[in-house]
Amino acid sequence: MKAIVAGFALMLALAGGASAQQGSVMGTWLIASGKAEVRIQPCSDPSAGAVCGYIATLINPTGPDGKVVPPQDATDWRNTDPALRGRKVLGMPLIWGFKKTSDPNTFEDGQIYNGENGKIYNANISLQPDGKLRLRGYVGTPLFGETQVWTRVN
Repeated sequence: MKAIVAGFALMLALAGGASAQQGSVMGTWLIASGKAEVRIQPCSDPSAGAVCGYIATLINPTGPDGKVVPPQDATDWRNTDPALRGRKVLGMPLIWGFKKTSDPNTFEDGQIYNGENGKIYNANISLQPDGKLRLRGYVGTPLFGETQVWTRVN
């Protein structure tokens, strides 16, 4: 009987940990294009905002010639700043500068780097009821922007 109770308690503890992860923007997310996974976590430097996201995985990245390159060799060759075009993409910051809101899973006034065109945009992120992450990138006001939905990897 004690073994059954202990087993049930262990199952509850594991389920609680999984649901806590599911109820947070923190974790690893597959971006809408399916080309990368982003790890969102608290920023290591508080001046960088409440949450930051870094490129954790690249899926079939290409070089300037359009040919697939190994993920560890992929560089930020589209960056509008020539000094940053040689930096490695893996580990590169993708989102930063977000401010907390009254909702613990909504963050506003951050920034996102678009690796497809090398530009930085304003952004808001929020965890949706279905467990997906909604990211709105915009110029000026959120009215003039684009929404992406990211899917949790873990």
